[in-house]
Amino acid sequence: MKRQLMFILWPSFLVAAAADALFFTIFDPVDFVIFGPFGLSRLTAYSTGFLFFWGLGAASSAFTCFLQRPRERINARS
Repeated sequence: MKRQLMFILWPSFLVAAAADALFFTIFDPVDFVIFGPFGLSRLTAYSTGFLFFWGLGAASSAFTCFLQRPRERINARS
C-alpha cells in the first residue's frame, strides 16, 4: 500500500509543481476576478493552485494504477 501511494503521490507532486509554475507564469492571481472579492493574497492563490494541480495529478496517477491491475486480481472478485 505504501509503495502504491508513492507511485501516486510523487509523480503527481512533480506534475503539480510544473503545472503551478507554468500556470502562474502566464496568469497573475491578482487579475482573477474570483480572488478579488475574497481578498486572497498571491501566496494563498499559489498554494490553492498547487493543491488543485496536485489533486488532479494524483487522480490521474491513481487511475493509472487502477488500470494496471493484473487480470487474475480482477477476475478473482467475480
